Amino acid sequence: MKLPPREFYTLHEVAARWGCALADISGWSTAGQLEIITGIPPTFCDTTRVAGTVIICPMDIVPMFRRCGTGPKNALLRRLRTEEATDWLFVTDPPEGVDVSIADLFLRSKQVMKFEDKHDLLRRVSGGTGSASPYDWDGMTKAFLVRIHVRGIPATKAEMIGDIQDWFVAHSNGDDIPSERSIRRHVDELWKMLSELQQDENV
Repeated sequence: MKLPPREFYTLHEVAARWGCALADISGWSTAGQLEIITGIPPTFCDTTRVAGTVIICPMDIVPMFRRCGTGPKNALLRRLRTEEATDWLFVTDPPEGVDVSIADLFLRSKQVMKFEDKHDLLRRVSGGTGSASPYDWDGMTKAFLVRIHVRGIPATKAEMIGDIQDWFVAHSNGDDIPSERSIRRHVDELWKMLSELQQDENV
């Protein structure tokens, strides 16, 4: 029994998947091609209470999407929209707005797939010179580097391999993923390097 496809991708995962910047995703969302969502606790917009999944306007928090990478990791959201609505709501309580993190901004997986189909984005790349690999090792490596940037180095090699297996399942619908042995062979040197970095930091 395999798990169902995942429902969301973080913006960092999508940027790594498509080889683009967060600023690009922000632009496509502003143009109406994508809807960036997040989750919020119970919040009041005048007399309307809103909670859970909401759509955000990236231009309201545009410093977070600076192409140079110097933008803040958090911003106060003062305007939002529920998924079933067309009108924007203005946050009145808390009066300063809702705090959101760049790590907590998502795209629905169905929208990601639709965007890829529309723009003919390849989900698999060559494994290097010579014969083509059936697995997107380059895409996995990029996504894993983003994972390290956001969440830090995995505590164990087993956790690292588990994260990589999850990535391949999410990007292949679980039908054709590399074996654990194959993943270990590809990441042995990377794990050795990361372990050495951790040891240096602990000195």
